[in-house]
Amino acid sequence: MNIKKLFILAITLAAFSAGAQAEKLRVGVEGAYPPFSWKEPDGTLKGFDIDFALEVCKRLQRECVLVEQEWDGMIPALLSRKFDTIIASMSITEERKKKVDFTVKYYNTPPGIVAKKNAGFSQSNAGLKGKRLGVQRATTHQCTAEKMFPDAELVLYATQEEVFQDLAVGRLDAQISDSLQVSEGFLKQDMGKGFAFLGEMISDEECQGIGAGFAVRKKDTLLRDSLSAVIKGIRDDGTYKKLNDKYFDIDIYGR
Repeated sequence: MNIKKLFILAITLAAFSAGAQAEKLRVGVEGAYPPFSWKEPDGTLKGFDIDFALEVCKRLQRECVLVEQEWDGMIPALLSRKFDTIIASMSITEERKKKVDFTVKYYNTPPGIVAKKNAGFSQSNAGLKGKRLGVQRATTHQCTAEKMFPDAELVLYATQEEVFQDLAVGRLDAQISDSLQVSEGFLKQDMGKGFAFLGEMISDEECQGIGAGFAVRKKDTLLRDSLSAVIKGIRDDGTYKKLNDKYFDIDIYGR
C-alpha cells in the first residue's frame, strides 16, 4: 500500500473514531436467555452478553443503548435500522451471513439435549421418534433438531425460558439448547432437578456455525472491524476472563 493510500485510510479511520465517540451505539439484545441475558424485576438487563456489550461500548467511547428485541425478529430489526448491532449469542452461520456480517466470535459452546434422568430413550432419531422435542424458534438449535431428529415431534417456542418451563412441567419429553445455558442455568435451578443431558454434546457446524459473534449490516464494515478489534482486545488483556468467571466455571471461548 502506497503512502497516499495509507494517508487516506488513516484520515477515514480517524473521522470514524471522532464521529463514533459522539454517537450512541444501539445494541439489540434479547433479555430472555439466561445466563447470557435476562431482565431483573425492576427491568434492569443482566447477563454475560449484557456485560460484554457494555464493555465494548466503553472501549469504543460510545454510549450503549440496549434495545430489547424478540429473538425471531432480531435480524429483520437490524436490517430496518432499529439498532446498529446484535449482541445476543447469535451463532455465526453461512445462512445468516447471506443477510448480515459478523465480527470474530466472542464465545463458542455446543448444544445438548436434556430429558428426565433415566428417560428410557436415546439421543438418536430412532430414540426421539414421536417424542415432543422443545426448541426455541428460529435458532441454530431448530436447524439441528430438524436435520438430526426429523422423526421427533418438534415444538417451537418464542423464548428459551418457555422451553425450560414446559420441560419442567412435563409438556415436553426433551429439549435442545446451548449446553452451557443448561449446565449453568436450568440444571442449577429447582425446576431442573431430576433432569440431565441425554447424551454427548452435539457437533453440527453446518447448523451451529463457528461460535457467537456480533451481527452488523453488510455495509457497516468499519463498525464490524472496530467491534472485532475490541473483542480481541478484551480477550487478550485479561478482561474476558473476568467477565467469563463472573458467570461460568469454564472458559466459554472455545477453540
